[in-house]
Amino acid sequence: MVIVLKFTFVTLFENLIKPYFNESILKRAVDKNILSYDFYNPRDYSKNRHNKVDDTLYSGGAGMLMTPQPLFDTLDDILSKNEDSYIIFPCAAAKLFTQKDAKRLSRKKHIVIVSGRYEGIDERVIEKYANEVFSIGEYILTGGELPSLVIADCISRNCDGVLGNKESLEIESYENNLLESPSFTKPENFRGLSVIKEFLKGNHSKISKLKLQISKYKTKYYRPNKELE
Repeated sequence: MVIVLKFTFVTLFENLIKPYFNESILKRAVDKNILSYDFYNPRDYSKNRHNKVDDTLYSGGAGMLMTPQPLFDTLDDILSKNEDSYIIFPCAAAKLFTQKDAKRLSRKKHIVIVSGRYEGIDERVIEKYANEVFSIGEYILTGGELPSLVIADCISRNCDGVLGNKESLEIESYENNLLESPSFTKPENFRGLSVIKEFLKGNHSKISKLKLQISKYKTKYYRPNKELE
């Protein structure tokens, strides 16, 4: 198979990301040449004699900030090899990453995800190179590697051939603007807890209607501000 999507991760800590591609679904996708990935370390591009990539903040404040030079040179090198690279920065101060974004981005050929560290990245890097900036939630993490993995995983599973069954993408949460209805497997009764009876009767039309109704109730409960379609 021809590679559908390549990820390039710009990170100081590639070993926080690499193991995720060595197991389960993404490993199979890599083995089938559906996905590929590589890493660039900004420290390798630093012109500081100690290979520093951070410095103190102008205007004061605690912590250190990733400096422009190593990241400019890293991203220039990547773009010189593939000018169609699509560059994403995970960032707390950004729009929320959604399933719609994942599906849209799964049609790209080369996605570069830049992981910040310390107090983040000098804004000039983002202004010059970012095609999009995403937040994965309203909380703060110690680095950008986890958000980079979340974004890469969400995008990957929407690429053709990554999941064994395409239908599984159609019944997930956030499709049709709804949260997914509950699911059950065998046994029918476990420790006094039973499967919803209608799910056992084989009337697929009634089951579909019931699942839709439950999805609406669930969405209304967990996402009270979300408009239902």
